Amino acid sequence: MTTPAPTCWPGLSYEDAPAAIRFLVEAFGFKEHLVVPGEADGEVVHCEMVWPEGGGVMLGSAERSVGEVTATHVGAASVYVVTDRPDEIYAQCMARGATEIRGMKDEDYGSRGFTVADPEGNRWSFGTYRGA
Repeated sequence: MTTPAPTCWPGLSYEDAPAAIRFLVEAFGFKEHLVVPGEADGEVVHCEMVWPEGGGVMLGSAERSVGEVTATHVGAASVYVVTDRPDEIYAQCMARGATEIRGMKDEDYGSRGFTVADPEGNRWSFGTYRGA
């Protein structure tokens, strides 16, 4: 089964968006695609992070000097990311300071995966399940 082109991009807010971007790159393996800085030092109005296996997430600073939409609450997101490399990503993100929520587990429905929290409390689940 081939994963379709991404059409759904979760949006997250961070108190320290530049640190979040570094964490997503170093701990999970996302690729920085586009970062739009704001007027304030360290402010990120819009950022697109691409997942190498397909899809991505958008994020920005919780406090923004511009924009029509109010940011979501920090730490309120829960994102599921499909990967063929759950063991590798688990080891990498734990080494970079992610907080384990649910350790590596083989599910009855055939997925292998885990759940962690990033430094600002957002929950990230990584697993091999691609959907039915």
